[in-house]
Amino acid sequence: MPKGKKYLEAQNSFDKHRPYAAQEAVELVKNMATAKFDETVEAAFQLGIDPRKADQLVRGTVSLPNGTGKTVRVAVFAPADKAREAEEAGADLVGGKELVAEIQAGRDLDFDLAIATPDMMAEVGKLGRVLGPRGLMPNPKAGTVTADVGKAVKEFKAGRIEYRNDRFGNVHVPVGKASFDQAALVANLAALAAEIMRVKPASAKGRYVKHLVISSTMGPGVKVDVGKIEDLTALAH
Repeated sequence: MPKGKKYLEAQNSFDKHRPYAAQEAVELVKNMATAKFDETVEAAFQLGIDPRKADQLVRGTVSLPNGTGKTVRVAVFAPADKAREAEEAGADLVGGKELVAEIQAGRDLDFDLAIATPDMMAEVGKLGRVLGPRGLMPNPKAGTVTADVGKAVKEFKAGRIEYRNDRFGNVHVPVGKASFDQAALVANLAALAAEIMRVKPASAKGRYVKHLVISSTMGPGVKVDVGKIEDLTALAH
């Protein structure tokens, strides 16, 4: 697909082969985000893992200190005694077996994240073909299967996000909006980088973080210097 004039101008405004310090990379991305809407800033990690091996999968959740800038719509599958807790925490959609039945019948999936109590998973499992392909199936590793639904709803609403590697060993995660100030985006990126380093599989060989690129929705990618990844992760502590 041909790139637009603004994209090409942005691409030619910096050295796309040079890795930049995180602060510089963030500033470049912000300056190149010239769309009429508030572009999302995304980080893409290329990891030295073998995604075919179960012991090298990278998946979990991380709380971004400044949130993502996106309103997250949360659905909770819970029995009656937990439903009120979820509603009070701000869940957008709450239900038990009846909600499962509605989705089976074709209800729109008007939510971005699904949380379930452990005792509801036998029912929610029936929605595997519907929720699975959309990345909405609750999972204990992602913190979305829990008895403490109130806490989970609050955390995900406040900026906790899920990450997972794709089949190529890459992890793509939004770290905020172009309207965020530089310090907020760098802090979010640092928290994410620290989490990615924390969950490094013991069996992964060679360099773990091979490349890190950040970009806005409509802008070109800017390389971040992974040789100084420790300096970046130190900002999260």
